[in-house]
Amino acid sequence: MSFIDVLRTAIFALRGNWMRSALTSLGVIIGIAAVIVMVSVGQGTQAEIDRQLAGLGAQKLDIGPQGSRNMGGVRMSASSFFTLTEGDIEAIREEVPEVELVSGSLRGGSQVVFAETNWSTSWQGIQPDFLQINGWQIANGAAFEAQHFNGEKVVILGETVRRELFGEGTGIGETVRIGRTNFSVVGTLEPKGMSGFGRDQDDVVMVPLDTARRRLLGSMGLPPGAVMDISLTVADARDLAYVQGEVELLLRQRHRIDPGAADDFQVRNVAQLVATRTQTTRQMSWLLGAVATISLIVGGIGIMNIMLVSVTERIKEIGLRLAVGAGPSDVRRQFLAEAMLLSLGGGVLGILFGVAGALLVGHFNSELPIQLNSRVITLAAAFSVATGLFFGYYPARKASQLDPIEALRQ
Repeated sequence: MSFIDVLRTAIFALRGNWMRSALTSLGVIIGIAAVIVMVSVGQGTQAEIDRQLAGLGAQKLDIGPQGSRNMGGVRMSASSFFTLTEGDIEAIREEVPEVELVSGSLRGGSQVVFAETNWSTSWQGIQPDFLQINGWQIANGAAFEAQHFNGEKVVILGETVRRELFGEGTGIGETVRIGRTNFSVVGTLEPKGMSGFGRDQDDVVMVPLDTARRRLLGSMGLPPGAVMDISLTVADARDLAYVQGEVELLLRQRHRIDPGAADDFQVRNVAQLVATRTQTTRQMSWLLGAVATISLIVGGIGIMNIMLVSVTERIKEIGLRLAVGAGPSDVRRQFLAEAMLLSLGGGVLGILFGVAGALLVGHFNSELPIQLNSRVITLAAAFSVATGLFFGYYPARKASQLDPIEALRQ
């Protein structure tokens, strides 16, 4: 039998039980669609997290206090919590030459009020290098100038705060109230969007460090020159581990921490965080792909089951074909063709439904990134063909080995 004859016979046999054929292909359709949707979501999420984490800086170290202000249910004093100072910043700048930029900061939360509009947001008290270290760009107005860091009441607004307070306006030159203090708006920030941890990075305002210490945290009784966090970058990413060790040693000396005693600060290596997060999302993508692949295998088992039933139902037909001269290879090719048509048809429909499903997920949930990969679609199509060959071979082989005399007696 020619290939066309085998294909025509297989189509005719499947049309005879079209409902059963459709339900059999349904397992492959769901499996292929699930593979495409899950892998597209997984890869899109990984790419988005990689992009956002890369924006944190692969050459950056963050230094903060060790623990929180509440230890064992007892609220610690400000002097016990604010262990970092501007003196530490200057020491790092002077004694660790590999450090390119360094900045201290304070942070907190407050209501920002303009006219009759108010918005609850977080604020950052910053030094000159802070914006560059953290990748912030000015959208309108200007960054802080040198004289602003002498305690002037000026503020730079994040995009979310600007939008909530001023709508379409920039707000430059306007006066807003943060807590009980009036600030003049000198600039707005370019939007960054959501962070890899689900936080709106644009819901923030920036004020000079001294101004934040005096005007926003004046009632807390901070130690002189206290900062909450220190951020720094190095010129060469290969020096990051060395700089981390040097900074830890320097701070232990300055804070007079005895050997073996716990540090009163912690250093966070952003590069390590990026690597860990990327590895986690990659593993999640593999997990999603594995779950979808299992559903595809279940669909293949359904094809094999139905083909075995078909062989049992068509024993007399097989015996008659063998009796009139068809060889075992002809019978085997026919049943393999039927299995291939079931899996290939299911694969094509599965790809269409999978692509449509992935696009719909991205359309109705804009926060969930979707990344369609042509290689994944190609692999899904190849896998559907392989499913038909693998799970259709045993029924086809069983049909080709039937004894025509015994088959005709059934």
